[in-house]
Amino acid sequence: FIEAAEKACSKAVEQECGLRFCNGVLKRWQNRSQEALVDLTAAQRDSEYRIDALTYMIEIYLSPDNNAGIEALEPNSEALENAGSVESLVDELRKAYAQSRSNRWEKWSLKLKVFQARAKIMTKQKAKVDQGLQMLNEIFVDNKKFVPALLAMSMGMIVQKNQAKARNQLKRIADLAKLGYDPDFADDFEKSWLLLADMYIASSKYDLASSLCHLAKDHNRSCGRAWEQLGLIYEKEQAYKDAAIHYEMAWDFCSQAVPSVGYRLAFNYLKAKRYVAAITVCQKVLQLRPDYPKIREDILNKARASLRTS
Repeated sequence: FIEAAEKACSKAVEQECGLRFCNGVLKRWQNRSQEALVDLTAAQRDSEYRIDALTYMIEIYLSPDNNAGIEALEPNSEALENAGSVESLVDELRKAYAQSRSNRWEKWSLKLKVFQARAKIMTKQKAKVDQGLQMLNEIFVDNKKFVPALLAMSMGMIVQKNQAKARNQLKRIADLAKLGYDPDFADDFEKSWLLLADMYIASSKYDLASSLCHLAKDHNRSCGRAWEQLGLIYEKEQAYKDAAIHYEMAWDFCSQAVPSVGYRLAFNYLKAKRYVAAITVCQKVLQLRPDYPKIREDILNKARASLRTS
């Protein structure tokens, strides 16, 4: 559809904000975050796309990698830079709402506060994390079922190393989904299920984790992270053929662009004695990241050696 739209453009593709917006959204879900930001930055110059483009940009800075799990809440230098970008974009988004007089403002004013709180939490600096959680608690007082705030609070608790509280908060979100699933919070429910699944996998509660992953992919069949976690569960149970099947889905849904997923897929191909497939995926990963650690020693060389002797 995008290719057809490009051919139908009466002016240069680079100047067509609607097309740039569509390209940006597509690249965001293909895990091509930097390219998505370029297109969305161009799209937000048009008032028709400004609010949605800015919102997507904020979400990219908050979660640059769609396939990242609980490990994304560990301290890193990129998060500090991204937090500053989020603060700036939230100010721009607030101005855009004021200019548009959108009837979505009442609902989205809470969302903006959540964005600001998450920006503070993602710095992983104690004082700012505490400020972010305080902001979220203020939202919670009058909006106990506002899922984005509950999810952000659980993230803050994980950053504070308070896993038990975070797990209980995520369970509360899962219960809200059972009582009445709100499509407006689809992404937040999905992230909550997958974060909770991460915790269950870490404590070897594979049945509980598996049910949450199935819940996520049943609501969103293209949820690569859910397929990846199911692959990990099968891998830990040494069911390598089943693991490979699920990693294949994850690999395809991330547009074969996430080296860590490719590594796991190649590893399970090796264990399942699918040596040619393992070699092919290794080569693809090395095209993406020539210096990707251990994949040559752990998988590629072993697959080649096994192929020669089989």
